[in-house]
Amino acid sequence: MKFIKYCLLATLLILMVGCKKTSVDGSNRKSFQESINDMASSLPTLQQVKFNEALYILKTFGVEADGDIAEIAALGKLLDGKKTAEIFALADQVAQKNGVDWSSTAPPSLGEMNIFGNEVASEKDPNDINAAALNIIVTNIAGDSLTGSKGLIITPQLVDNNRKKVDFEGAALETVMEISSGGNKISTSKNLMQDPAFRGFTIKYSSLPKEKIFEEKIDIKLTVKTTKKLLQMLKMGIPVNGKALYTPPAPVVSDSLQVPEPQVDPQTGETFTPPPAPKATNPDPKTTVTKFLNNLSSQNFKAAFDASENPNWGSYDKFSNPNSGFGSVKNISVKNIAVPYNKDNSANVNVTYDVTDKNGKTTSLNVTYGLKAVNNNWKITTYKINN
Repeated sequence: MKFIKYCLLATLLILMVGCKKTSVDGSNRKSFQESINDMASSLPTLQQVKFNEALYILKTFGVEADGDIAEIAALGKLLDGKKTAEIFALADQVAQKNGVDWSSTAPPSLGEMNIFGNEVASEKDPNDINAAALNIIVTNIAGDSLTGSKGLIITPQLVDNNRKKVDFEGAALETVMEISSGGNKISTSKNLMQDPAFRGFTIKYSSLPKEKIFEEKIDIKLTVKTTKKLLQMLKMGIPVNGKALYTPPAPVVSDSLQVPEPQVDPQTGETFTPPPAPKATNPDPKTTVTKFLNNLSSQNFKAAFDASENPNWGSYDKFSNPNSGFGSVKNISVKNIAVPYNKDNSANVNVTYDVTDKNGKTTSLNVTYGLKAVNNNWKITTYKINN
């Protein structure tokens, strides 16, 4: 009888162990947390700490969302179905891309990072820093004598009530920088401040579109989150080097004229030359596609949509959809653009470029855009990915 009881108990334990999840279930917040806990509990103690650090890195830098709840939901979708090794590999990629000094194979170094919140306060919280305010240091990046400065380095400092720099180490303070100009937001960047030697953020003027910079000045808002405080500082009217700002290429005007070939009237047999068909003059097809890609890269989807008459793209809502349309585009870097065909109010433009989406994934594309002349302007009517 006892033997039967032991067998039943052993079977129950095997079933309980077998029910533990070995991959992420991102269907909802509860399932996500349960699957993460199951996966962590199967790891050695030090690996559990590194696993939590990897999740924190991905939540902070791997997803685009506002607020903890939205970030965790986005993280669940990103990691759905992934196993522990895949999560570590993805965290390594995200850390390297964002310049964070972290590796899945290094010893634990960033402190407590439970993305769902700590159930019990730790004995020592490295993020509990006694800072009273935030200070911003702006440093110019030197350039040559002709073009001037190439950019800025923005460094935040935690200071006490006497405006003296606070000393700390081993922290992982989420630091956010927002760039705006004339009241319009341009970009947002994130990083981790681990000690007072934090190198800050680098702003390259070549990445700032000149048309968005008002009076060649920008505003910088920095936010640093400690355990008990959210420290913010806004520095307005920082001058920038207008010569080094990004400017899209100027339109190229074609000076060639197409003369229609003579035709024969089938009724009279007379030869005549038909009037030339109206041709788009502003701008040329290459410039139209360039502006289209620049508008996508700067998230000006309305201007990009207005440059097209492609029935396959449907309505503006479908075109700008962040999941199935061009709304997922974060940045485009053009490598080569050419016009192999331009005749009789139609043209083809071949473009090779790298497109980066909201999740940080970069894809190299070779695309042929088909264009037609409509009311003296070129409109994109077809879109074909060649590879």
